[in-house]
Amino acid sequence: MTTHTDTPTTVEYAPERPARLEWAKHAPEVYQAMVRLETAARKGLDHTLYELVKIRASQLNHCAFCLDMHTKDALAAGESVERIVQLSAWDESRHFYTAKEIAALELTEAVTVLTEGFVPDEVYDNAAKHFEEAELAQVIAAITVINAWNRFGVTCRMAPGHYEPGQYK
Repeated sequence: MTTHTDTPTTVEYAPERPARLEWAKHAPEVYQAMVRLETAARKGLDHTLYELVKIRASQLNHCAFCLDMHTKDALAAGESVERIVQLSAWDESRHFYTAKEIAALELTEAVTVLTEGFVPDEVYDNAAKHFEEAELAQVIAAITVINAWNRFGVTCRMAPGHYEPGQYK
């Protein structure tokens, strides 16, 4: 028999690891160039699609800092918890996403994980069916930029959990 008590339980989590390097502080021109690149890459893209791409690439790259940031921004913009939760298994839960979003997610995975050394024709062709050329160029730019941000975040071990939605806008 299980009994219920009203005594609160204290959970002790592992300590937060400090960042290895505050790279933006030590390379401010590079950071500012990345911010400008980010601004240019997101122009004309649907905000929801943009955040889905950012989250998926960050999942693949294991960038906790970027996952924290982009899931919070997506939620603040009205994205559903369900779609964010299912994103790591989007291929098994396609019914949560539009055909255009699926094409962007396929392209995100192909560009992020270049295991074959190239983006497969069928992935590119599917994306090209769903995006006009200018928009496709922006999607590719957004995928490329988040991959660069992920490399900074993972290499410098930027700590997640402190970001507030819209903090860097």
